[in-house]
Amino acid sequence: MTAVPERGAAVGVARRLAAVVDRHRADLIALSHDLHRHPELAFAEHRSSAAVAEALVAGGFQVTRNVVGLDTAFVARAGTGDLRVGVFAEYDALPGLGHACGHNMIAAIAVGAGLALAEVADELGLTVEVYGTPAEETGGGKVLMLERGAFDGLACAGMVHPGPVDVVGARSLALADLAVEYSGVESHASAAPHLGRNAGDAVTVAQVALGLLRQHLEPGQQLHGIVARGGDAPNIVPASTELLYYLRARSRESLDRLYARAEACFAAGGLATGCTHAVREVSPPYAELTPDPWLAGAYRRAIEGRGRTPIAPESEEHFLLGSTDMGNVSREIPSLHPTIGIDAGGAVTHQPAFAAACVSPSADLGVVDGAVALAEAFAAAAADEQQRARLVRGARE
Repeated sequence: MTAVPERGAAVGVARRLAAVVDRHRADLIALSHDLHRHPELAFAEHRSSAAVAEALVAGGFQVTRNVVGLDTAFVARAGTGDLRVGVFAEYDALPGLGHACGHNMIAAIAVGAGLALAEVADELGLTVEVYGTPAEETGGGKVLMLERGAFDGLACAGMVHPGPVDVVGARSLALADLAVEYSGVESHASAAPHLGRNAGDAVTVAQVALGLLRQHLEPGQQLHGIVARGGDAPNIVPASTELLYYLRARSRESLDRLYARAEACFAAGGLATGCTHAVREVSPPYAELTPDPWLAGAYRRAIEGRGRTPIAPESEEHFLLGSTDMGNVSREIPSLHPTIGIDAGGAVTHQPAFAAACVSPSADLGVVDGAVALAEAFAAAAADEQQRARLVRGARE
């Protein structure tokens, strides 16, 4: 069994982790800015994935690409210890908004934390694994990787996401990402409307039903969507339309209940207009995020040591982050998914101003602080005999 460092040695490890990140500071910031300049969408992050992987190769990691059949996923490994730590990098962007969710920062933080942990892997008995995880915004890359066994044997996992404020034990909502297609019959909208079956009207009926449903949603349930395809011309009765909708809830169980009620609204559109409809899952369902309490406490101590003041633990449950496929991982593996606060002038994620802020000086500082704190949290777990045993035992079960 790996020897557990004494208190003084643990402090020394923390200082070394910070020194490694500081040594790579310029390269980490350059990587963050480079990804930001070249945004790529879900499952098409070829340049971004390669850039992140190459940064790890340069740091001495062994990289395996095309993990579990996903050509923009990879795993980079260093060390041979029995405590396998997974650090997750995201790098997909948003349509039209680029890196308005700060995945450029997430990737750079992951590289920095990975390089720091690799420096102390031998003495802490670590195998450090940095995963390139595609398609978080839509597509559920981590869900696919989890289901296909990419994370089998990991003792713990974590990543750091930018946000308006520092939140350690961040929570998220479960998510269903749906496409609803309606099929009707074309006809001349003026000369022979009676011969048509209007798929555009089906969309309208469905959205009215969903709007009325909102009064009766459970606390924490949400639904929101867009008309992705509404027809071709005003003088043609639309025969093919599509809705894209997100359903969210505080848990997968609550999401299942919302799904049943929303599906009835989708069906109502088809029934009222004589159209057929089909519901398709665009992404696998995302579970709610459940951070590991001990890892969250270790990260809190580390990030406070960087001079930051995260929101109080009792406020975290009410500070929801939307949804993430990291939620599915957190149900299976002890996980950490804090947010690192950046100065975005009041903007929040998925706004253009937040995208601009993700390459600001405060974002660059966030890359450094996030990398150091994430590495320190995992190093603290490795150095704590009880927690180490818990994590290693859980990975083997």
